Amino acid sequence: MNKFDFSLILPCYNEAEIFDDSTKRIIEVLDGTNYTWEIIFIDDCSNDGTQKLIKKAVKNYTRRVLRAFFHTKNQGRGKTVCEGFLKAEGKIVGFLDIDLEVGEWYIPKFIQAIEKGFALAIAARVYDFNLRTLLRWLSSKGYSILRNLILHLPYKDTEAGYKFFNKEKTLKIFQKSQFKDWFWDTEILALSLRANLKI
Repeated sequence: MNKFDFSLILPCYNEAEIFDDSTKRIIEVLDGTNYTWEIIFIDDCSNDGTQKLIKKAVKNYTRRVLRAFFHTKNQGRGKTVCEGFLKAEGKIVGFLDIDLEVGEWYIPKFIQAIEKGFALAIAARVYDFNLRTLLRWLSSKGYSILRNLILHLPYKDTEAGYKFFNKEKTLKIFQKSQFKDWFWDTEILALSLRANLKI
């Protein structure tokens, strides 16, 4: 039996500059819903003070359920998210990048997509163009073309750090996952597509 309606995993690695603001914004959105929820911070061996900020948040937000886990060795985002997924006690499990490249205000819509019967809900990023985002867009576009040629995945953006899951429907996918780093996002979607899960 699930303890919460929703679990949110926040993988962290050297996020001190944005941690407090992002955490506050995320909690404000979750507080505005009728869901029962938890946040799971998993720090992947930060060295910039992020760990202290996580501990402070867990201590200060006493009326919410915030849990924290700390790696002693960097393990990569894929491994970190998988760990959070397996620890999650929610019926729906989501993760997002704490820099909020994709805004926190989408969280309720993603939960609702899973409630409608989807096994996964994924984001696709839209960039405001400047030199920095142009370079990111070009590298993302190049990877997208290569990925679709090899794996035939029909998705605009497999790498966005904003994915929500029906835990029961996707548990076996997480258990099959082998990649620990950046390719993990693509692997999860490839495995889900082959399993005929509704995305």
